[in-house]
Amino acid sequence: MIGIIDYNAGNIKSVQRALEFLKKDYVLSKNPLDLKNCDRVIFPGVGEAKYAMEQLEKTGFDSFIRDFAASGKPLFGICLGSQVIFDFSEESDTDCLGLIPGKIRHFSNLPGFSEASEKAGSLKIPHMGWSSVTFAAQSGAEECPLLKGVPSGTDFYFVHSYVIQPDNPAVIAGSADYGVQVPSVIWKDNIFATQFHPEKSAAHGLTILQNFATLDADSCGGASC
Repeated sequence: MIGIIDYNAGNIKSVQRALEFLKKDYVLSKNPLDLKNCDRVIFPGVGEAKYAMEQLEKTGFDSFIRDFAASGKPLFGICLGSQVIFDFSEESDTDCLGLIPGKIRHFSNLPGFSEASEKAGSLKIPHMGWSSVTFAAQSGAEECPLLKGVPSGTDFYFVHSYVIQPDNPAVIAGSADYGVQVPSVIWKDNIFATQFHPEKSAAHGLTILQNFATLDADSCGGASC
């Protein structure tokens, strides 16, 4: 059974519709206890990092997510959910969940972005719309199981102003180019994340959700930090 975390900061409806289209059973709840028996969990989100962390701490989902990740069961963060699994976000100087070492930085603070934006005639922030994602070979690991059946270079739908900057680049399974390289698919062991919205990314996005929904726990041997 798939669990969906509802912490008042999620793009819940579109995720629900995608799973219903795929005919996948799920449990949606604001209470961590309702999801304790799920064998995989989706952690969606849109909005601001500080508000998200406040809601996670208020509901107890912060501890739930850490414990669930430690259990070895598949966890999938989407958009804001892909960011707050790291240590720290520059957005309101927010301490995050710390599941994977790294920081979340604003586009304007990334080396080379201003120069690339000027050269391109202004790259708007937020990065919004469809961008091509190129897949990277994982160091010492097989191809990311989340991406099975999805061609490298596929376009996915993005909406974000902050960028994942992991300490270990080996956890980056795919990146987009928006003046700078934008880590877009993250994989570490049983933790998966996409900066883009698979539930809003047409057929290939649905393939990613299908892959997650049918993921074998033995496939979760991603890059090590």
